[in-house]
Amino acid sequence: MITETLTCVGPDKLRREDGWPVEWLIADAPVDYPTALETMKSRAEAIARGEAAEAVWLIEHPPLYTSGTSAAAADLLDPARFPVYEAGRGGEYTYHGPGQRVAYLMLDLRARGRDVRCLVQGLEGWIIDTLAEFNVDGELRDGRIGVWVRQPGRVGGESKIAAIGVRVSKWVTTHGIALNVSPDLSHFGGIVPCGIADRGVTSLEDLGQLVSLPEVDMSLRRQFERRFGPTTNAMTQTLVTAA
Repeated sequence: MITETLTCVGPDKLRREDGWPVEWLIADAPVDYPTALETMKSRAEAIARGEAAEAVWLIEHPPLYTSGTSAAAADLLDPARFPVYEAGRGGEYTYHGPGQRVAYLMLDLRARGRDVRCLVQGLEGWIIDTLAEFNVDGELRDGRIGVWVRQPGRVGGESKIAAIGVRVSKWVTTHGIALNVSPDLSHFGGIVPCGIADRGVTSLEDLGQLVSLPEVDMSLRRQFERRFGPTTNAMTQTLVTAA
């Protein structure tokens, strides 16, 4: 297994010293992408002003493609297949759709070490720990952000199971992770996912792990708290309400 050199010093670097909990919210219906972007932006701005608590927002999107700041036009293979949105995050083209758990994180890095590389490593570790609860060995690869699993017989002998893309403004994060639980993997065929043409994509279902989104959500919350600190159920169904 190839892994990146860790920069985080100590297990608590990504935790808040004050122990203030992160609001945890799960959308009860698919969220369209423009609404998600505006909601994240509004909440992040409120966090930067000190007017709202940090938040993790778990959602599904309807089928769509997003382009990051490094996306190459040639990697959009079928632009008419699904709507395509500019994401404003780092990275390249990504697919989102039903059966994929997207976790958007609005975290205040001023209280969590001001280290973006450490944050990305924490997100990778969060996914790997979650996968381990379902007997899946997630791995890292030098030069390729995200989480991979070995799949002998597939193109490249490995496949990507989770993508990571974050944006940081005024030390507050938006965007986050996308974990493939049971999406229609054929939908990735309209893009070159994350600009990597010689590897495939997979999911928990594709690996023989038939688990529900609520089961994955419970694991995500447990493992998030282990790395990032406590969470609390959001008091309302909107992220833009000030804390």
